[in-house]
This record gives sequence, structure tokens and C-alpha cells, in this order.
Amino acid sequence: MQILKRFLKASSSFEKNIFNVLGIKPGNILLYKTALSHRSVKDSPDANNERLEYLGDAVLSAIVADYLFKRYPYKEEGFLTEMRSKMVNRQKLNDIAVKMGIKKIALYNKFDNALKNSQIFGNALEAIVGAVYLDKGYAKTQKWVLKTIVIPHMFLDDLELIDINLKNKLIGWASKNGRALSFDLADEKFEGGRRLFTINAVLDGDILSQGKGYNKKDASQLAAQNAITKLGI
Repeated sequence: MQILKRFLKASSSFEKNIFNVLGIKPGNILLYKTALSHRSVKDSPDANNERLEYLGDAVLSAIVADYLFKRYPYKEEGFLTEMRSKMVNRQKLNDIAVKMGIKKIALYNKFDNALKNSQIFGNALEAIVGAVYLDKGYAKTQKWVLKTIVIPHMFLDDLELIDINLKNKLIGWASKNGRALSFDLADEKFEGGRRLFTINAVLDGDILSQGKGYNKKDASQLAAQNAITKLGI
């Protein structure tokens, strides 16, 4: 009886945290627990968030694409694609996840300092989108994403002004200043059923920054973004 009471209390506390951080009343609480569970604490594919991250990535991309299509009725495909990339890149989603408080409720190995400063919280946010989709359906997920993620955190007027091709910007800076710059593949592995690339931005033979993405282009852009921030360009 005591074990059951502790279990019910823990479940109630977790459900309360979900509501406080995400503004959602879970129907299937297990979906949200899975969405917040990093593989450092749950090794099994059906218990960690990598499968839900895969699903949430697709759902989020579709919602953002629809939102942009309706907001910019006269813009060409290239503009829409670039804006979507600015809105759903790994670094952007990780920053939003931390601001939302997902880092506080995520389940991961807190003794691993590398994880604390990694992008696992943005991955968890994508997994949560997947969980909401399975729990509530597409229409409610779309409403929640716009209300909770897009409107309060993605300021489109500001994003329009951002030069997404940061890699070219960094290459131009290096050429102008006589510096040797390269983007080197540091690692390639499967994560959540997708290939994850790690790219190093190497300046004058030293690693300046690093970026990770599910394709080499996104990883290079993140490496360039981190390098530009570090250099204060």
C-alpha cells in the first residue's frame, strides 16, 4: 500500500510539472515521461525519447511550414524554406526548451556535465511535440505549438533579418583577415534512427567551435554560428 501511495504521489507530481511547464494536461502520462527521458537514463528505444523526437521533428516542421505559408502568401519557396530553417534548427529549439523550463523536468544523467550544456533539451522539446501529437491529435498539437513555442519565442521580424548562411559569412571574414578556416567532419553516428553529424570549425589549425545536425549543412551552419559568437564578429 505504501509503495502504491508513493507511486501515485510521484505520478501526480510529474503530471503537475508537465502542466506548469508545458500548459498541458496529459491524457497518456507515459508518453510525456518517455519524451523527457534521455538515453543516458533509459537505454531501451521504447523507453527513451529518440523515437518521439523523430516523430516530433516531422510534426513540428509541418506546423511551422503551414504557419509560414499562411503568414507570407506572396513569398517564394526559397524564403519559406530559409525561414523554417531559422525557426527549427537545433540551437534555436534548445534555447527555447531551456527558456520554457524543460531542462528542469528532463530526465537525464545529471552527473554528466557535458549533457548539461548540450542540445538534448531541444531534442526533448521535439519529442514532446511527438508526444502531444499522439496524445491529443494534430489539430490540438498545432494550436499548442503556435501558442507555446512559435508565438512567444520565434519573433519572425527579427528572424527575417538574420543571415542564415553564416558559414559563408565566416569564410569571408577569414579570407579578408588572412586566416586559414576549414569545416571538418569530427563524428558521424546514428541517433534516434537518424544519422547525426558533428562538424568542427577549425581556424589556423585549432578547433574554434563545433556544431551538430542531422545533415552536414545544418551542422556546419551551427559550427559557424558558434564561431561567429565566439569571435564577436
